[in-house]
Amino acid sequence: MESLGSVNRLSPSLPKTLLVPCNAQIRSLWTSKRALHFTVCCKLKSSQGKRDSAKLISKKIVLSGEVPPPLAEEKSGPAGDAREEAGKSRTVGGAGFVKRFPRRVLALLSNLPLAIGEMATVAALMALGTVIDQGEAPDFYFQKYPEENPILGFFTWRWVLTLGFDHMFSSPIFLGTLALLAASLMACTYTTQIPIVKVARRWSFLSSPEAIRKQEYSDSLPRASVQDLGVVLMGAGYEVFLKGPSLYAFKGLAGRFAPIGVHLAMLLIMVGGTVSAAGSFRGSVTVPQGLNFVVGDVLGPSGFLSTPTESFNTEIHVNRFYMDYYDSGEVSQFHTDLSLFDLSGKEVMRKTISVNDPLRYGGITIYQTDWSFSTLQILKDGEGPFNLPMAPLQINGDKKLFGTFLPTGDDDSPKVKGISMLARDLQSIILYDQDGKFVGVRRPNSNLPIDIGGTKIVIVDAIGSSGLNLKTDPGVPVVYAGFGALMLTTCISYLSHAQIWALQDGTTVVIGGKTNRAKVEFPEEMNRLLDRVPEIVGSADSKNPGGVGG
Repeated sequence: MESLGSVNRLSPSLPKTLLVPCNAQIRSLWTSKRALHFTVCCKLKSSQGKRDSAKLISKKIVLSGEVPPPLAEEKSGPAGDAREEAGKSRTVGGAGFVKRFPRRVLALLSNLPLAIGEMATVAALMALGTVIDQGEAPDFYFQKYPEENPILGFFTWRWVLTLGFDHMFSSPIFLGTLALLAASLMACTYTTQIPIVKVARRWSFLSSPEAIRKQEYSDSLPRASVQDLGVVLMGAGYEVFLKGPSLYAFKGLAGRFAPIGVHLAMLLIMVGGTVSAAGSFRGSVTVPQGLNFVVGDVLGPSGFLSTPTESFNTEIHVNRFYMDYYDSGEVSQFHTDLSLFDLSGKEVMRKTISVNDPLRYGGITIYQTDWSFSTLQILKDGEGPFNLPMAPLQINGDKKLFGTFLPTGDDDSPKVKGISMLARDLQSIILYDQDGKFVGVRRPNSNLPIDIGGTKIVIVDAIGSSGLNLKTDPGVPVVYAGFGALMLTTCISYLSHAQIWALQDGTTVVIGGKTNRAKVEFPEEMNRLLDRVPEIVGSADSKNPGGVGG
């Protein structure tokens, strides 16, 4: 470089165009005060040059007379080096911790004892939720779990209300345990099941007879061909792959995918259960025949995910309520004829429901669950009809009994007397006089009068009330899908994943295999398949079908 500068200084008439060989290395050229401009010319050979003459290509290189600034500030000295090393160590340490942290969390969550403990906790909480009455008022728990007489010496209403056991399946402790179990299932799937499937899908060829003989099952076929073995295995449902003298075959790979499906199905069930517990609405109502109610006035939210829909504005009218009876007179079934109206008053649906035959509309399900006696219509001395409300009476057992009272005589008397009427159902009414003596039985709509102390009574009609249970449960389809997938994947998981390796060693085929299930049946199946492999005879003995042996 200095020589070039010297030549330029000694001879000002030196041309600024220099011819430099194409393989010359151009380095930075600096002068003290000014930039030196010169042109580099060279000949380039290419495919085009074979047809045309070489072209002279000129490029202009500008050599600055000043030293360019450094790309970055240099830290010199021991202090700068120490700071740089400390920064590197902090960077490497922080990045290593970030990389190691997810692995440690996954290893902890995928721990089998932890998952078993989570499942046991969920089962215990569910059992406790069936023992403790759910959704009752606080006064109910004050009386049933008093502090004066705690269960097991410590369990009182404070435990129930503080931990949310009065709404167990939407309580934070239950949902938190469920979320932890879901995290363990996902971690197990990611760290264990997916790697197993990846390994099972690889085509692994074994190139030595010793490696094949180390399998759970091994055998050898003299005077046989590995191609013939592959044809037999394909006929038995195996996926067969050949690579020179090596063979690899497998079947039942779906059995390896099944555990992943089982985990996903369990996650679906848990998600659906969570949505049902925290996102549904429930309510019950007893409606006399002929009256209406609005769905939104009955339903109440069950959790923080509950969101009302437009169908909550639906108005329901009870057109008719009636019952069926056994020959013995006991109630066998009860029915309710319902009409549903939208906000404009248009009937959008009508159906007669009964026990185990609900009505479904707009995500709302209406169940027939109970009945009651609402009103008794009578004629008194040809006047009326009068509506007498029927009240439920407390009796032993689960039998229903309803009663009403018709005053007679002087209403201002301190001792009011009248006619008592009792009914167990809607088909017959029992009447008693002012002294409580039995008078007779009349059926509604019979129009037969009965004289009680000079007062003629006719039973016109018995009007019942329908007991309805309403709910919205958006998690039900998810739970059903989860259980369906769980049953399917559980059955698939029983499929055996069998792998077979074979190697042509001269005229002998060395076979080995293993399976994850059906340990007893697998050798028997292999023996049957190997018996079907044809034997090489005649001139084929001198041929070597690509074996690894001599």
